[in-house]
Amino acid sequence: MPGSGNLIYAITNSPKIQGAISFLSSSELQREFLPVKLVFIFFTAFFLGVIIYFYIKSSYLQTHVFQDIVEFLFWKPYGLGKMLKKWRKILSRVEKGTESEYKLAIIEADDFLSEALEKHGYEGKTFEERINKVEKAQLSNAEEILKTHKIRNSIVYDPDYKLDLNTAKKILDVYQQAVQNIENL
Repeated sequence: MPGSGNLIYAITNSPKIQGAISFLSSSELQREFLPVKLVFIFFTAFFLGVIIYFYIKSSYLQTHVFQDIVEFLFWKPYGLGKMLKKWRKILSRVEKGTESEYKLAIIEADDFLSEALEKHGYEGKTFEERINKVEKAQLSNAEEILKTHKIRNSIVYDPDYKLDLNTAKKILDVYQQAVQNIENL
């Protein structure tokens, strides 16, 4: 636009604009607004502190930053150590040699698989619904898992259900294979 520089120069150099600029930048007005500025600075600092506090307290940093850094540095999925520790605890129950420990191990393994499914976004009201939402390519032993889940339900609802060591180990192997498939280990 020709002459737009001259127009801007003419507007900013007009006596009314110059008067308004000098009034807004005058030391008297700045002294008058100092308490208002301090109040706004205080509220800004306070709300910034609140935002930082809740940002740290939320799981956002952990899920979006910390987990990625840990996975990158150690070349393994985040939380793998906790998962392995929990799985070893389940397997140690079988080594105790009592039927009640076998049963407890199977119940815990079923819960472990259910938690893994939920963690990976397979929603459902029941265990069966979550298993059915997993693709067959990712979970090739879905039928076996459903059978072992029925055994788990029999253990929970029938206190006289009999379970031997070999059956318990086979069931735990099915759960272990399923968890490995879900976690892509």
